[in-house]
Amino acid sequence: MGSWVLRLLLLILCGLSGYTLATGWSPSSQAGLWGLLGGLVLALLTILTEDRLRRIPLKTLLGSLIGLFLGIVFANLISNVFFSTDLNHDNIALPISVGFYGICGYVGLRLGLKKGEEIHLSGGKGYSKNLPGGENAKILDTSVIIDGRISDIVETGFVEGPLLIPQFVLSELQHIADSSDSIKRTRGKRGLEVLRHVQKQVDVDVRIVDTDYPAVKEVDAKLIELAKEVHGKIVTNDSNLNKVAELQGVNVLNINELANSLKPVVLPGEDMSVKILKEGKEVGQGVAYLDDGTMIVVDNGRRNIGRTVDVTVTSVLQTPAGRMIFARLKEDNGREAKGKDYDSPDSEV
Repeated sequence: MGSWVLRLLLLILCGLSGYTLATGWSPSSQAGLWGLLGGLVLALLTILTEDRLRRIPLKTLLGSLIGLFLGIVFANLISNVFFSTDLNHDNIALPISVGFYGICGYVGLRLGLKKGEEIHLSGGKGYSKNLPGGENAKILDTSVIIDGRISDIVETGFVEGPLLIPQFVLSELQHIADSSDSIKRTRGKRGLEVLRHVQKQVDVDVRIVDTDYPAVKEVDAKLIELAKEVHGKIVTNDSNLNKVAELQGVNVLNINELANSLKPVVLPGEDMSVKILKEGKEVGQGVAYLDDGTMIVVDNGRRNIGRTVDVTVTSVLQTPAGRMIFARLKEDNGREAKGKDYDSPDSEV
């Protein structure tokens, strides 16, 4: 509310100033109208410029201002050294000097805008002033934080190097936690709890970095740019981010691939006890699950839903989504064996 009042006052002041200047220069009513219009246009341009500047990070704005100042200082030094007073009598020195100031100022502004991203203003605990480089740096994305398994993996000590949590990932988590959708809100709060648990672990180096890329809109693209800058690896369970990052030469650690590789190896012919939870897609099939979530499809298991039965593994299928195990009831194996004995020539009298 206060900002709109200030903007309204700016429009009024600029309009009145333009009207007063125009009528003082020429007392005609038409001149006053043009002056009023010019003042309002100037105020609108100022408001638009303010809106654009608010979106620019402070470090980027500070870097651009420093670059502009250094460019103007450099242009002033060169002008005083190379542009002698003899040229002032000609109409050459002034245009050259103005052009040189413009070039140096522009170059300084652009360099400062680019190098401003390397300025780190945060000095609190948990924030990195210097981005750690090297392959040991791990960058966590939003999906792997919400997933929660990264906390257990880090706690085991298998993850080496600092864990980098970009500020734009934290902003995305905060946005999800504040969502009107209850499911999204729960996921966002879970992600924040996981981060807090990871930060409390003693032997884990967690660094929140405020490096941002204003020209890049998508969070996944920002993660890839950050990984390129620090030469680190992205930790995720997003298959799409995994593919895009690999295409751009960025190393990725996929939690889902790690989970699949840690699942116990099951060979055909092995026996196990499982609880049939629901019916399968095919007629008579039952579905059970191992502790790690692996699906077991049991032939003729539908009649045993809700019961724990002994099964024999018949085959194992590896899919992109995980591993599937096909099995049949051991009692069916016994019937089959009895049938073979009954039909065999040795059973004849």
